[in-house]
Order: sequence, then structure tokens, then C-alpha cells
Amino acid sequence: MDDVGLVAELRRLIEECEEAGEWKLLPERALMQRFNAGRRAIRDALDVLEGEGLIYRHQGKGTFIGGPALLPSLNIQDIARQTNPLELIELRIEIEPALARMATSRATPALIGQLERFALKAEQARDVAGWEQWDSAFHSKIAEAAGNQLFLTVMRMIDDIRQADIWRDFRHRLGNEDRNGKSIAEHAAIIDAIRSLQPQMAEQAMRDHLLSLRRKVEDYMQSPARITGRGQ
Repeated sequence: MDDVGLVAELRRLIEECEEAGEWKLLPERALMQRFNAGRRAIRDALDVLEGEGLIYRHQGKGTFIGGPALLPSLNIQDIARQTNPLELIELRIEIEPALARMATSRATPALIGQLERFALKAEQARDVAGWEQWDSAFHSKIAEAAGNQLFLTVMRMIDDIRQADIWRDFRHRLGNEDRNGKSIAEHAAIIDAIRSLQPQMAEQAMRDHLLSLRRKVEDYMQSPARITGRGQ
């Protein structure tokens, strides 16, 4: 089973647990046996799901379904309908560089290893869905490492909006453009700055990455194919 398939199977397991009224996920060893997967693969998949806000982990107690709510319940679909891709990327440009700076101050070899794996899996992704999964995990892990729960909650809300049904086609089209050598190099620059324990450099590398993404969003929003409806 590949990485994307493992995450999908864990999502189905979470749905089964919710339907059964169970709120604690199986221990890692049991998940390894159930899905015939290694510990690292299970942990990487759980990182993806935690970044999406589907689970949270409490050291010494286990993995739980859902997440500790800091904000009132929000209707993500309604928010997604009322915003647009440029607004979303502008919010990310304001938030994520600061998170990269904060994460660098708290960086550990374990964090750097996870970021390297997520960046490599994004680079090796065979399709847009795979790229998005590991790109999202990469950014979510940096937000988590920053150590600010309120920032993390906002990042999870951003990710929920990106996953909304009405954004699916846009994400697919933009994802085809985003999966290129420039994005891969930008991920590497962010990791290099964090590895070197250079907070300001990490902040700038993240800002450069998101500004590059904003240009892609702007180009797509103004493209003749989108305006005329060609390529639908």
C-alpha cells in the first residue's frame, strides 16, 4: 500500500470509529499490524491527518479523533463560498512566514527529518492528490512546530477551506502548475534555513515560496482558459 492509500485507509478507519462512537484511535503498533505498514509510514500518515484536524495526539495517552477546539464551530463550506483563492493566499503570506521563523527557533533533528520526508514524498507524488497531501503535511508540520496553538488552529481552518468541495477543481488545476521544480526548490530552501537555525532566513524562504504561489494563482485567475471556460 502506498502513502496516499494508507492515509485514505486511516480516514476510513476514523469514520468507522466516529460512527461507532469511539474517540480513541488504535495504538501505533495495532495500526502497523492492521495495515501491514512500518512505524514511520504510520506516523507520517498520522501527521497528515493531524494537520487536517482529524486527529490529535496526547503524549502518554494516545491518539484521539477530532481536535481540541479553540474557536467556535465554523461552517467551512460557507466560508469557502464567501472567499476566493487570492484572499486565502494573502492570509497565508501574512501567517506562514512567521510560523517558519518560530518553528526554526524550536527546530529539532526529528522535525527536520519529517520535513525532508514530506518534501521528498511531495516531489515523488504521481498525481495532484499526492502532491497536495504531502505539501499540506509539510506546511502543517511547520505550523505545529511553531508551538502556537491558536496559529495552528487558523492553519487548520485554512486547510479545511482548501479541501472544500467547491475548491476541488481549482486545486486540481493549480496543483498541476504547482508541481514543478521551482516549488520543490522552494521547499528545499525552507528546510535548509530551518536546519541552519536561521529564523529570519526561514521566514524569507517561506515568504518567497508563498509569493511564488500567489503569482501562479493570479496568472491562473487571469488566464484565457479560465475566463472563456476552455479546458473545463
